[in-house]
Amino acid sequence: TFDHNYPPTKILWLPDKNEAQPDLLVTSGDYLRLWNVGDGSKSVDLKHTFNNNTRYTEFCAPLTSFDWNTENTNMIGTASIDTTCTIWNIETQQVTTQLIAHDKEVYDIAFSQGTDTFASVGADGSVRFFDLRSLEHSTILYESPENNPLLRISWNKSDPNYLCTIMSDMNAVVIL
Repeated sequence: TFDHNYPPTKILWLPDKNEAQPDLLVTSGDYLRLWNVGDGSKSVDLKHTFNNNTRYTEFCAPLTSFDWNTENTNMIGTASIDTTCTIWNIETQQVTTQLIAHDKEVYDIAFSQGTDTFASVGADGSVRFFDLRSLEHSTILYESPENNPLLRISWNKSDPNYLCTIMSDMNAVVIL
Protein backbone atom coordinates (compact mmCIF):
# COMPACT_ATOMS: atom_id res chain seq x y z
CA THR A 1 0.00 0.00 0.00
CA PHE A 2 1.22 3.49 -0.82
CA ASP A 3 -0.38 6.91 -0.74
CA HIS A 4 -1.49 8.73 -3.86
CA ASN A 5 -2.10 12.51 -3.68
CA TYR A 6 -5.27 12.36 -5.78
CA PRO A 7 -7.71 9.48 -6.45
CA PRO A 8 -6.02 7.35 -9.13
CA THR A 9 -7.90 6.74 -12.37
CA LYS A 10 -5.67 3.99 -13.77
CA ILE A 11 -2.58 1.99 -12.91
CA LEU A 12 -0.24 -0.05 -15.16
CA TRP A 13 3.01 -1.97 -14.73
CA LEU A 14 5.90 -1.40 -17.14
CA PRO A 15 5.28 -3.71 -20.12
CA ASP A 16 8.78 -5.22 -19.98
CA LYS A 17 8.75 -8.35 -22.16
CA ASN A 18 12.37 -9.23 -21.32
CA GLU A 19 12.07 -8.52 -17.59
CA ALA A 20 15.35 -6.61 -17.82
CA GLN A 21 14.16 -3.29 -16.38
CA PRO A 22 13.27 -2.42 -12.78
CA ASP A 23 9.68 -2.81 -11.63
CA LEU A 24 8.00 0.44 -12.60
CA LEU A 25 4.40 1.41 -12.08
CA VAL A 26 2.52 4.37 -13.55
CA THR A 27 -0.64 5.95 -12.14
CA SER A 28 -2.89 8.69 -13.44
CA GLY A 29 -5.04 11.13 -11.50
CA ASP A 30 -4.24 14.79 -11.23
CA TYR A 31 -0.89 14.07 -12.91
CA LEU A 32 0.90 11.09 -14.42
CA ARG A 33 3.21 9.58 -11.80
CA LEU A 34 6.02 7.07 -12.29
CA TRP A 35 6.80 4.85 -9.30
CA ASN A 36 9.77 2.58 -8.63
CA VAL A 37 8.69 -0.63 -6.87
CA GLY A 38 11.56 -2.27 -5.07
CA ASP A 39 12.40 -5.02 -2.67
CA GLY A 40 9.58 -7.36 -3.65
CA SER A 41 6.92 -4.63 -3.42
CA LYS A 42 7.99 -3.61 0.09
CA SER A 43 9.08 -0.14 -1.00
CA VAL A 44 7.40 2.16 -3.49
CA ASP A 45 9.15 5.43 -4.31
CA LEU A 46 7.90 8.24 -6.50
CA LYS A 47 10.36 8.50 -9.37
CA HIS A 48 8.76 11.38 -11.30
CA THR A 49 5.58 13.45 -11.60
CA PHE A 50 4.80 14.45 -15.18
CA ASN A 51 3.26 17.90 -15.33
CA ASN A 52 2.60 19.76 -18.57
CA ASN A 53 0.87 22.64 -16.81
CA THR A 54 2.50 25.62 -18.50
CA ARG A 55 0.46 28.19 -16.60
CA TYR A 56 2.41 27.64 -13.37
CA THR A 57 -0.66 27.24 -11.22
CA GLU A 58 -1.38 24.54 -8.68
CA PHE A 59 -4.40 23.39 -10.72
CA CYS A 60 -4.47 21.04 -13.69
CA ALA A 61 -6.99 19.14 -15.77
CA PRO A 62 -7.25 15.63 -14.28
CA LEU A 63 -6.23 12.64 -16.35
CA THR A 64 -8.94 10.09 -17.02
CA SER A 65 -6.70 7.32 -18.35
CA PHE A 66 -3.43 6.47 -20.09
CA ASP A 67 -1.73 3.72 -22.06
CA TRP A 68 1.86 2.52 -22.04
CA ASN A 69 3.20 1.71 -25.49
CA THR A 70 4.37 -1.92 -25.50
CA GLU A 71 6.80 -1.44 -28.42
CA ASN A 72 8.48 1.69 -27.06
CA THR A 73 8.26 1.57 -23.27
CA ASN A 74 9.49 5.17 -23.06
CA MET A 75 6.18 6.29 -24.61
CA ILE A 76 2.99 6.87 -22.60
CA GLY A 77 -0.17 8.52 -23.87
CA THR A 78 -2.61 10.26 -21.52
CA ALA A 79 -6.27 11.27 -21.87
CA SER A 80 -7.65 14.30 -20.06
CA ILE A 81 -10.90 16.08 -19.29
CA ASP A 82 -9.47 19.15 -21.06
CA THR A 83 -10.15 17.43 -24.46
CA THR A 84 -6.47 16.61 -25.05
CA CYS A 85 -4.28 13.57 -25.51
CA THR A 86 -0.63 13.98 -24.54
CA ILE A 87 2.22 11.71 -25.58
CA TRP A 88 5.08 11.62 -23.06
CA ASN A 89 8.65 10.41 -23.33
CA ILE A 90 9.31 9.08 -19.84
CA GLU A 91 13.05 8.80 -20.42
CA THR A 92 13.42 12.53 -21.17
CA GLN A 93 10.42 13.40 -18.96
CA GLN A 94 9.11 15.67 -21.71
CA VAL A 95 5.94 16.01 -23.76
CA THR A 96 6.47 14.62 -27.25
CA THR A 97 3.18 16.02 -28.51
CA GLN A 98 -0.13 17.26 -27.19
CA LEU A 99 -3.24 17.58 -29.31
CA ILE A 100 -6.89 18.46 -28.97
CA ALA A 101 -8.36 15.03 -29.57
CA HIS A 102 -12.11 15.47 -29.02
CA ASP A 103 -14.79 18.12 -28.74
CA LYS A 104 -15.43 17.13 -25.11
CA GLU A 105 -13.59 15.23 -22.38
CA VAL A 106 -11.31 12.37 -23.47
CA TYR A 107 -11.95 9.27 -21.37
CA ASP A 108 -9.47 6.71 -22.69
CA ILE A 109 -6.52 6.20 -25.01
CA ALA A 110 -4.97 3.01 -26.42
CA PHE A 111 -1.93 2.41 -28.58
CA SER A 112 -2.22 0.04 -31.52
CA GLN A 113 0.64 -2.25 -32.52
CA GLY A 114 3.85 -0.36 -33.18
CA THR A 115 4.71 3.10 -31.94
CA ASP A 116 2.93 5.43 -34.33
CA THR A 117 -0.82 4.95 -33.94
CA PHE A 118 -3.36 5.23 -31.18
CA ALA A 119 -7.08 5.70 -30.70
CA SER A 120 -9.10 7.61 -28.14
CA VAL A 121 -12.70 7.81 -26.94
CA GLY A 122 -14.57 10.53 -25.18
CA ALA A 123 -17.68 12.32 -24.03
CA ASP A 124 -18.46 13.38 -27.61
CA GLY A 125 -19.30 9.74 -28.42
CA SER A 126 -16.57 9.18 -30.99
CA VAL A 127 -13.65 6.82 -31.51
CA ARG A 128 -10.80 8.75 -33.11
CA PHE A 129 -7.68 7.32 -34.71
CA PHE A 130 -4.36 9.21 -34.75
CA ASP A 131 -1.05 8.65 -36.49
CA LEU A 132 1.88 10.37 -34.79
CA ARG A 133 3.64 10.70 -38.16
CA SER A 134 0.82 12.92 -39.46
CA LEU A 135 -1.09 14.85 -36.82
CA GLU A 136 -2.74 17.36 -39.16
CA HIS A 137 -5.92 15.31 -38.95
CA SER A 138 -7.55 12.36 -37.21
CA THR A 139 -9.97 9.77 -38.50
CA ILE A 140 -13.31 9.26 -36.81
CA LEU A 141 -13.77 5.48 -36.79
CA TYR A 142 -17.11 5.40 -34.98
CA GLU A 143 -19.78 7.69 -33.56
CA SER A 144 -22.18 6.32 -30.99
CA PRO A 145 -25.93 6.58 -31.45
CA GLU A 146 -27.24 9.83 -30.01
CA ASN A 147 -23.63 10.76 -29.14
CA ASN A 148 -23.56 8.61 -26.01
CA PRO A 149 -20.20 9.06 -24.28
CA LEU A 150 -17.66 6.30 -24.92
CA LEU A 151 -15.77 5.35 -21.77
CA ARG A 152 -13.07 2.77 -22.63
CA ILE A 153 -11.25 1.46 -25.67
CA SER A 154 -9.07 -1.57 -26.29
CA TRP A 155 -7.16 -2.84 -29.32
CA ASN A 156 -7.05 -6.53 -30.18
CA LYS A 157 -3.36 -7.27 -29.47
CA SER A 158 -3.40 -10.20 -31.92
CA ASP A 159 -5.09 -8.39 -34.80
CA PRO A 160 -4.83 -4.57 -34.92
CA ASN A 161 -7.74 -4.43 -37.38
CA TYR A 162 -10.12 -4.80 -34.43
CA LEU A 163 -10.82 -2.63 -31.46
CA CYS A 164 -13.71 -2.40 -29.04
CA THR A 165 -15.33 0.27 -26.91
CA ILE A 166 -18.02 0.60 -24.28
CA MET A 167 -20.65 3.31 -23.95
CA SER A 168 -21.86 5.11 -20.88
CA ASP A 169 -25.05 3.65 -19.37
CA MET A 170 -25.29 0.88 -21.97
CA ASN A 171 -25.01 -2.87 -21.50
CA ALA A 172 -23.23 -3.54 -24.78
CA VAL A 173 -19.70 -3.72 -26.18
CA VAL A 174 -19.06 -2.31 -29.65
CA ILE A 175 -16.47 -4.15 -31.77
CA LEU A 176 -15.05 -2.20 -34.69
